[in-house]
Amino acid sequence: MSKATSYRHHTRALALLALPLVGSHLAQLAITLTDAAMLGWYSVEALAGEILGGTLFYVVFIVGSGFAFAIMPLVAAAAEIDDQTQVRRITRMGAWASILFGLAVIPPMVWSESLFLALGQDARIAALAQDYLAILAWAVMPSLLVMVLKSYLAALERTQVILWVTVAALVLNIFVNYVLVFGNFGFPEMGIRGAALASLIVNVASFVVLAIYIARVLPEHSLFQRLWRPDWEALGQVSRLGWPIGLTNLAEVSLFAASTTMMGWLGKIPLAAHGIALQAASVAFMIHLGLSNAATVRISQAYSRADRISMRTIAKSAMAITALVAVTASTLFIVFPEAILGVFMHPNEPDRAAVITVGVVLLAAAALFQMIDGLQVLALGFLRGIQDTKVPMVIAVFSYWIIGVSASYYLGFVIGMEGLGVWLGLAIGLAVAAVLLLARYWQITTSSEQDT
Repeated sequence: MSKATSYRHHTRALALLALPLVGSHLAQLAITLTDAAMLGWYSVEALAGEILGGTLFYVVFIVGSGFAFAIMPLVAAAAEIDDQTQVRRITRMGAWASILFGLAVIPPMVWSESLFLALGQDARIAALAQDYLAILAWAVMPSLLVMVLKSYLAALERTQVILWVTVAALVLNIFVNYVLVFGNFGFPEMGIRGAALASLIVNVASFVVLAIYIARVLPEHSLFQRLWRPDWEALGQVSRLGWPIGLTNLAEVSLFAASTTMMGWLGKIPLAAHGIALQAASVAFMIHLGLSNAATVRISQAYSRADRISMRTIAKSAMAITALVAVTASTLFIVFPEAILGVFMHPNEPDRAAVITVGVVLLAAAALFQMIDGLQVLALGFLRGIQDTKVPMVIAVFSYWIIGVSASYYLGFVIGMEGLGVWLGLAIGLAVAAVLLLARYWQITTSSEQDT
């Protein structure tokens, strides 16, 4: 196979695998966007509370998702050599690890108001955030189990079902939000608590549907038989790979959580604008993330065959696709900022103009880091494909926290750039991560054709 043919082959294979995953991630994000948009129409205070509480939930969720992300390369590698027993063992123990993690993190979320107050947040917004999390906390276990099943299916390249279940969850979320947030069809008007309850219902329903599909379509794996029996060897394997992934996720997401905290110091208008701009930037990120997941699966398959040439070609193909996505997203953020921001607020909202004014600046900053944000999440996916997670964790902590958070604080508050400075600090942290992670992957996989 020529180099040109190889690139076309891997680009096509990546695109076919990634498209349903991208659609699934976008639909999943749309569930969060639905909460933000509907609560923004309900009140700016409710939106700020959801942003604050939702940020903490996402931090917890993304750490716990490390076990689900670990399943993807392990199952893909096992399936490539037709080891069905290992596929079952890894997936079951990924579910075990997720459940144990979920049980540990529910109490801090249920009683979170004191944490928000300690972080300097407005008392009213902190109270609303706790109201939101007191219900949403119970969604952490079903949401993590959904991630386990999605990773298992993605590793087996059964991505269409992931897409359609997530789209169905989005439709359900919109309907339940409409009913519970605003009190339609005779239901009580629950505001921010209604949005939390809707998310809980949707996650439980998603898990049930995926479990039924797997039990009927993939009975050879017997995932749900004797699920209570421990498999300490497989649990250790998942944990060794999953904890570094979870901590890497924590380092990245806590960079954005820290930026949310800093924006909260500036007041409810900058915080609301930050939340909306971050949601918009997350749309492009979900495309990069879906591509990263696809690259993890494809690289895991090549890794199990010790095919270094394919490992590098897959990475180059993924980087070319993510560059196209980044350019498109940056253009939209710069050309249509008011239209993007306006979706999240009622036309008669008194603070609408003030939020949009701040948000336009933040979207311009978001446009600057689209490329580097895509490259850093791709690089993490590449390294997970070769089951390299510990050094990337160290790189992530250094890049996101030591560099990124410090830069955000310095630019935003020491030299007085405020919200723009906070976002430029994010860009600096992401850029350092992208360079170091890509350099590591290239160092590991670089070899001549004679060596492969």
